[in-house]
Amino acid sequence: MSTEPAVKGRDHPDMLAGGVMIFLGALGLWAARDLTYGTPAMMGPGFLPKSLCAIIALIGAVVLIKGLSKPQEALDAINPKPLIILVAAIAGFAFAAERFGFVPATIWLLVVGSLADPESRWKEIFISTAVLTSLGALLFVYGLGVQMPIWPF
Repeated sequence: MSTEPAVKGRDHPDMLAGGVMIFLGALGLWAARDLTYGTPAMMGPGFLPKSLCAIIALIGAVVLIKGLSKPQEALDAINPKPLIILVAAIAGFAFAAERFGFVPATIWLLVVGSLADPESRWKEIFISTAVLTSLGALLFVYGLGVQMPIWPF
């Protein structure tokens, strides 16, 4: 962050974030265009994705509008390391979920993903991984019946 005084103008990071959220929400709505929406009482296969994408696009619009009225803040240099780490964590989860089960895949996702934050501490990573993996297994595999093995054996 720069030490220059704030100038009235456009907040570029917020405008970029709002634009990306609007784009992702619109892309999701377009991808789900053929799914039936349904009603809250009788949800169709498109109810959740379309609702979430619309909410993401609306939040993006709010962030974009607020970015237009905030003091100017320049974009810092782009650091690709966290992005690469997060992509590796998500891709590893997608690969490991079917082959090794939910628990190892989730541990991979959370531990590798936490490496994107240089301020993360191993004790916090261990505790949050244990809690989130347990709750995720209970909710998704047992509660919602997602067809995914828990363990590789």
